[in-house]
Amino acid sequence: MNWITNFVRPKINSMLGRPTADVPENLWIKCPETGEMVFHKDLEANKWVIPNSGYHMKMPAKERLVDLFDDGRYEALPQPKVPQDPLKFRDSKKYADRLKDGRAKTSQEDTILAGVGQVRGVKMVGVVHEFAFMGGSLGLAAGEAIIKAFERAIAERCPLVIFPASGGARMQEGILSLMQLPRTTVAVEMLKEAGLPYFVVLTNPTTGGVTASYAMLGDVHLAEPGAEICFAGKRVIEQTIREKLPEGFQTSEYLLEHGMVDMVIRRHDIPDTLARLTRMMLNLPDVVAEAA
Repeated sequence: MNWITNFVRPKINSMLGRPTADVPENLWIKCPETGEMVFHKDLEANKWVIPNSGYHMKMPAKERLVDLFDDGRYEALPQPKVPQDPLKFRDSKKYADRLKDGRAKTSQEDTILAGVGQVRGVKMVGVVHEFAFMGGSLGLAAGEAIIKAFERAIAERCPLVIFPASGGARMQEGILSLMQLPRTTVAVEMLKEAGLPYFVVLTNPTTGGVTASYAMLGDVHLAEPGAEICFAGKRVIEQTIREKLPEGFQTSEYLLEHGMVDMVIRRHDIPDTLARLTRMMLNLPDVVAEAA
């Protein structure tokens, strides 16, 4: 029994004359690194980064897009229609029920959200994984949404940035999920053939088949601090090779040290950095120069 939850809080609520049901459970969020308790409004205002420790919490996909685009304004790309539960899969629960739960939890059709707008005055297509929807897993709907986003970037003659946050391929769709790896890889190549930049901002976690495909094919790879980036997990590797892996293995900082990531960057600096890289790569005039 948690005496604070079950006794202290109801007592305070009764003294203040308000029912317990009116108080949300997630008013305070605990930093996984330091144990610091942060008021949820302060955390949201700081882009879901713990103020003192700098720990980057998972950021909801919708808020990620709002933060990316100037003034939070963008055109949302439609979610493509794909077959639902093509394999009629069931483990401990029906796949159809898992999809319903994910939609109820996130108010999204699937794990991918995409939009087109201005990032510090530069037109860009943004694609974001929602980890809260079945662990950001890659299935038919996600693969199709990513491909449509690449096609839109090519049509708009603008770069594309993707923010992976995924446990990998969606097992409930079997081979149909794995087929999204080569399909999205072809979309990446189409963007590159069009002479347009492709940016990847690796977030926590980026694993499995997503890492094995479009997440590691960017022209520039940025990564948020402390993000786990890998194909197989650390525990699986240690059990396979029967050796202890180095401290910090598979983190953004470790990958930067070993040449797999170009830059580890704070969430607050991402839009400015993407705009600056785009201007350099496409030889666009600088905003300051234009104003002068």
